[in-house]
Amino acid sequence: MSAPATGRRQAAFFDLDKTVIARAAMAAFRSPLYAEGLLTRRSLLRVLLGQLVYLHLGANEARLARIRESVLRLTVGWDQQQLREIVEEALEEVVEPIIYAEALDLIEEHRAAGRIVVIVSASPEEIVIPLGRHLGADLTIASRAGIDDLGRYTGAMAFYAYGPYKAEAMHALAAEHGIDLQASFAYSDSYTDLPMLEAVGRPVAVNPDRVLQKIAREREWQILQFVRPVRLWDRVRDRVRASTDRPAVAFSMGAVVSGGAALALGWWLGSRLGGGHRARRELRARATVRS
Repeated sequence: MSAPATGRRQAAFFDLDKTVIARAAMAAFRSPLYAEGLLTRRSLLRVLLGQLVYLHLGANEARLARIRESVLRLTVGWDQQQLREIVEEALEEVVEPIIYAEALDLIEEHRAAGRIVVIVSASPEEIVIPLGRHLGADLTIASRAGIDDLGRYTGAMAFYAYGPYKAEAMHALAAEHGIDLQASFAYSDSYTDLPMLEAVGRPVAVNPDRVLQKIAREREWQILQFVRPVRLWDRVRDRVRASTDRPAVAFSMGAVVSGGAALALGWWLGSRLGGGHRARRELRARATVRS
């Protein structure tokens, strides 16, 4: 995957949800948000239901619009700085288990080839920016919420990184950084990201929904299947132990879990993770008081 000499820089644009990570970024942080009191039990249940719909029915404009409006209503009055701190503290615990190994491999290959790696997501920048940094991305494109003079969310959207707006942001970023889009790559799972894929010369469909898979086949685009979530730390450890020639273990994400079981499991995990997150903050607070 070497970069040809075009006289301009190349980039690799990665959608986030179900392309780099195995679930929706916003829903992945439900446990620490609940632990810090930003989500109630009722709103947590709504987030879980939205996650199930997104994972098993896929994205379309109507579903994404409903999810977006629901999230915006939930966030009214939240403090932006508090959300940033929650994400930073919980990032490794929440995101590490759901990163696709294949996506990490591609990110590393593109970086080795001298390309700019960009995470492009409709999720809020408070989540996408630190997550992109964690993944080793150079730049991010993300949604921005409306903030009032006190630094609290208004429930409005200042910029929505969705559909054609993703492509517009990519063109603006390319102009700013001297990127040749026709020599660049883009990866996404959803047909709603068709403008993003069409903005580059090398579009790739990853875990595509039915509509995108049909379009990709008709246009002879590359189609990839990512199925192996892996922790970044595990990758480092495995490389250290590479001489032992241990067999790799593959995890399939293709199984469809029944709605009731998934909600029960999600609630149990949320309680476990939320409790641990709250305990760590309390310990830090006590240490601060003693000092």
